[in-house]
Amino acid sequence: MYWLLTALTLFMGAAIGWSIGANDAANSLGTAVGSKVLTLRQAILMIAVFGFLGAYFYGGSVTKTIGKGIVPLHELPRTEATLIALVSAFSACCWVVLATYWKIPISTSHSIVGAVAGAGLALGAPVVWSKLRDIFICWIATPFGAALLGFLLYMLFKTILPKIIPARYARPTVSGLIIVSGCYVAFSWGANDVANATGVIAGAGLATPSVSVCIGGAAIVLGIVTWGYKVIETVGSELTTLSPIMAFSAQMASALNVHLYTLLGVPVSTSHSIVGAIFGVGLVRGMHMVNMRIMREIFICWIATPFASGILSFAILKAIKLIFNVG
Repeated sequence: MYWLLTALTLFMGAAIGWSIGANDAANSLGTAVGSKVLTLRQAILMIAVFGFLGAYFYGGSVTKTIGKGIVPLHELPRTEATLIALVSAFSACCWVVLATYWKIPISTSHSIVGAVAGAGLALGAPVVWSKLRDIFICWIATPFGAALLGFLLYMLFKTILPKIIPARYARPTVSGLIIVSGCYVAFSWGANDVANATGVIAGAGLATPSVSVCIGGAAIVLGIVTWGYKVIETVGSELTTLSPIMAFSAQMASALNVHLYTLLGVPVSTSHSIVGAIFGVGLVRGMHMVNMRIMREIFICWIATPFASGILSFAILKAIKLIFNVG
């Protein structure tokens, strides 16, 4: 029976990786598509390549936090640890898929962290509240930090770049900068968000961190290629009208923001980061340039995400515990 539980958990780890790729693809080069620098197909290809590279080379740090820092899965009996991994992956995946269908960029980090905590509570496993507190503080700081950084970088670049780049080379140079910075965002995103798919797998001891990162990275690529276009449309063109310099500033702000948290081993939201950065650069041109209706819908989903996945995870595991007398 345990082998079936293991197989289902590995499948759900890959499924949430797919949903992450579908929802978070926009965080990397959605602005490049919105500013007409890249076509949708070109952006998806670049996101897939650099997202996987980031996951493979730097995904291990945040994987440890998801797998062991919230609920110490490695200290629990194997069946209980695997059940928490399975249910939390399923619950987080359901919420992310629903948000992607709505074309809303949400935090897959919030979704999996909420789901792991909810499953842990349902099974009576120890939840490391101090780690959750630290993660929550970083969640709050992420969009505000990205917005401030995006605002400052745009003010800087729109002043400096026209002075140092000849007019006839301005468009191709800024386009090149957008592509490079977008690839950097994709790399940072892959490094931070692969843990959302693989952390519970590694934490439950079902695969080594390196193997689980490869599974998650491949699943994320599949999600990008098959369904990534939906949220790219929202991030790229519906939040605000992006000029090339705005797109470059937003991507650099988001990448630097996420990279910092990845080095610290903290799972944060690349969605929060890029949306915050776009909001920041949009403010330079005035509040009227930002689509506040879309921002309001995104904000509501942001607030709901950890609670929705956590409550679903808690309810499912409570039902399993009651029916099968587990835990």
